[in-house]
Amino acid sequence: MIVFDLKCRKDHRFEAWFPDSAAYERQVKAKKVACPECGATKIAKAPMAPALKRSESDIRAAAEARKMLVKMREQVEKNCDYVGPQFAEEARRIHHGETDARNIYGEATAEESKALREEGVDFGEVPWIPRGDA
Repeated sequence: MIVFDLKCRKDHRFEAWFPDSAAYERQVKAKKVACPECGATKIAKAPMAPALKRSESDIRAAAEARKMLVKMREQVEKNCDYVGPQFAEEARRIHHGETDARNIYGEATAEESKALREEGVDFGEVPWIPRGDA
């Protein structure tokens, strides 16, 4: 079976299931497919995202990666000081010896991150996994 996102001439969108692409073509040509909203039989395929088949190992690998990133977040929060949007400023102060060295984390814009790199400030960027079952 295959599902297509369809639309009528009035741009009403709906989905329909067919045994295969040839069956879709035959039924649309014979005007056997109608818009559930207005009854129009002039139907076309609407743009749709492809359905990607994932293997069981892909799903397990993604779950493991997420689990690892959640643990990383827990470790960062446990062992580092949160400095929020002042991350770039505080990282510079530590780098230049203006304040005691310590582990910090926070947010920085792409421009701030680029400037820190150019100045030779050592830091890393971590994909931050939101809390909860997102």
